[in-house]
Amino acid sequence: MPAQGKHRRPKSTSLSRGLAAVTTGGAVLALPVIGATTAFAAPAPAAQQQAVAPVSVAAQVNSAAKAASGATAKAAPAKHSVAAGESLSKIAREYSVSGGWKKLYEGNRKVIGGNPDLIHPGLTLTIGAKAAAPSENKPGKASASAARGESADRADRSERAEAPVAKAAPAAEKPTAYTNDLDGWIKESLAIMAERGIPGSYDGIHRNIMRESSGNPNAINNWDSNAAKGTPSKGLLQVIDPTFQAYHVPGTSTDSYDPVANITAACNYAADRYGSIDNVFGAY
Repeated sequence: MPAQGKHRRPKSTSLSRGLAAVTTGGAVLALPVIGATTAFAAPAPAAQQQAVAPVSVAAQVNSAAKAASGATAKAAPAKHSVAAGESLSKIAREYSVSGGWKKLYEGNRKVIGGNPDLIHPGLTLTIGAKAAAPSENKPGKASASAARGESADRADRSERAEAPVAKAAPAAEKPTAYTNDLDGWIKESLAIMAERGIPGSYDGIHRNIMRESSGNPNAINNWDSNAAKGTPSKGLLQVIDPTFQAYHVPGTSTDSYDPVANITAACNYAADRYGSIDNVFGAY
């Protein structure tokens, strides 16, 4: 009776399923069989990853540093020493300043001062200097406002520099106070006569008054020919009423006994008849 199980395929062990027999000249080699479903990429050694990363970071840092250095070199402003006869417009054209002389002035306002037309030889200007940045909220309005303010300020300074300083109006002169005596009456009469162009001097007036009335403004002659006609001589210089009225000086009293009115009328008459009261040495 044949033995049972001879026709069954013997079970392969797990090891035999994982090996493949290769015959080469009678020699048997056992090789492992790696299934596709269990294949994985071998990870790079950690040491290699760490070595590569620093090189990449260092290269980036060097590249950034070179870029920053290049930008700094390009943005570095130039210096210019002002020579005699130069202007901001000429310097701006020489350096091709974007924005012209106004931009150059804005960047050097602290050095130049308030007048862009006045730059002194030897003054050092910075070409490419930036003016104070306008507000970020409303740059358009801020720039326009600043420009208007600067223009108004410059115009105001120009007006102050060019316009002559107005002189203060002289204080109103107080009227001269004359004493109420013969000296004051003569002086006041001379002031009025000077305004009217009537000749005469203090001495000439004083001399005739002392002869005619002895300095008495109320003196009257009631005994001469004029008195006989009803027109007696009156006042300091003994003037009859018809003569007083004919030669009365406007602005003075119409009373012939008034000292100033009497003197000015008598001097006006003497100027017309004798050329001046100074030429009268007796009855007139």
